[in-house]
Amino acid sequence: MDEFLARLSNPILDRVIQLIPDDEPVYLVGGAIRDALLLRPVYDLDFVIPGNAMKLARQIANKLGAAYFPLDKKRNMARIILMSDEPIEGIGGTLRRIDFSSFQGPDLISDLRGRDFTMNSMAVEVHQLQTLIDPLGGAADLASKRLKACSPQSILDDPIRILRAVRFSVELDLSIQPETRQLIRQAARLLPEESAERLRDELFRILSQSRPSCALRILDILGALEFAMPEACMLKGIEQSPPHIMDAWEHTLDFLGRLEIILDVLAPEYNPDKVDNLTMGTLALYLGRFRNPLKEHLSNTLNPERPYRGFLFFAGLYHDVGKLKARTMDEKGKIRFINHEQIGGKLVETRGKAMKLSNLEIERLVTIVNHHMRPSLLSHTEEIPSRKAIYRFFRDTGAAGVDICLLSLADILATYGPTIPQKRWTRHLEVVQMLLKAWWEDRSEGIFPRLLINGDDLMKELSISPGPQVGFLLDAILEAQVGGDIHSRQEALNLAKQLSLEN
Repeated sequence: MDEFLARLSNPILDRVIQLIPDDEPVYLVGGAIRDALLLRPVYDLDFVIPGNAMKLARQIANKLGAAYFPLDKKRNMARIILMSDEPIEGIGGTLRRIDFSSFQGPDLISDLRGRDFTMNSMAVEVHQLQTLIDPLGGAADLASKRLKACSPQSILDDPIRILRAVRFSVELDLSIQPETRQLIRQAARLLPEESAERLRDELFRILSQSRPSCALRILDILGALEFAMPEACMLKGIEQSPPHIMDAWEHTLDFLGRLEIILDVLAPEYNPDKVDNLTMGTLALYLGRFRNPLKEHLSNTLNPERPYRGFLFFAGLYHDVGKLKARTMDEKGKIRFINHEQIGGKLVETRGKAMKLSNLEIERLVTIVNHHMRPSLLSHTEEIPSRKAIYRFFRDTGAAGVDICLLSLADILATYGPTIPQKRWTRHLEVVQMLLKAWWEDRSEGIFPRLLINGDDLMKELSISPGPQVGFLLDAILEAQVGGDIHSRQEALNLAKQLSLEN
């Protein structure tokens, strides 16, 4: 109990308790109790009270100088946000979420029984933190690593809890109990009827945590994946010719596992335990210099509500999704997937819109899927990629090119598996190294050099009007400049005149 109280106690909770009248019963419930029992750090706080929760939340928010948001007026739920860039006296500037709600039922026990899983149905009264209220045996289930629904209606009442069950199972290494697995199978068909935003957020939480491939396999086994992400199921049973050693679905799951290992090896802090074989050692040797730029890249989220790691794994999950429609077999029996990238780009765009991702996220996803094969194609030849080829790659992909490089590493490893020739792997690493070097170290020369001539000058000198032709000529000039074919304004103008005559 002492360790539990030590984990539970923190400056935020202590400050909130100080602001609650001694005669007002307020209960801390759910995840904070669970994490404290697991001796994990406690971040977000959830409180329930018998009275007006929104009123109390507003009062506390005002005293803290924090942001207040009504969540659900009908159920009397509100949220307080302590922003990281707004230090609060006695607390500091750590981002935290504090939720308040009134009892969902006549009393606390009814409220706890209506929650998702027994491990989340525990509570403590804030003025008696040492007394655990546990009507459903959540502490025993947690200690025995059992994930159990609170009631037969828990999953049917809110099918999004299917995704939460899988996420908790993987994150906390819990066994979903047989009766709960049966409830999940019964409710899986209801997932498409749920809010697209809630479905999206839970899926991204799954993809943002460790072992996302394991979570996806569990979702599939429980019959829920086809209702959550139907396109992913389209990969099942699609055979692939060598050098592929797995069908498209198993390849994708292995791909996600490989991507996780790659990100661990290239984490900001070098960890020798992660580099335990020749393949990963070579990876660290060629790309270890980019640890800090990679960290910065992965921290530049496209949406503040969704970590970029989850987005990257989502792109990886969909990278081959166009293979079903693109599958053909030639006269020699070799299976081909011509233009599967473009087909996949359209499918991921449709899924992104259905999940209500932002336009920026959808555009990045389409770019990644459309161009995910390019590093592999560049590394398939013995020739070193030219400066023009590198320029064209980033011209077409921009910052998404970094994501594509990372995914290409996982893709080639998942394609060959343990059969990958060291020469093939080293060659691919050389190409990726060249691409990342151009993006982070030689960008001003190799990708975005200062133009020798601008569009206004071109229109004036060539007597042409604004339009696609100007963009075409500027791109041709830039490519020639990067390739070392031209070096002056006059040479740029001469090239533009020549191209204008040819076209």
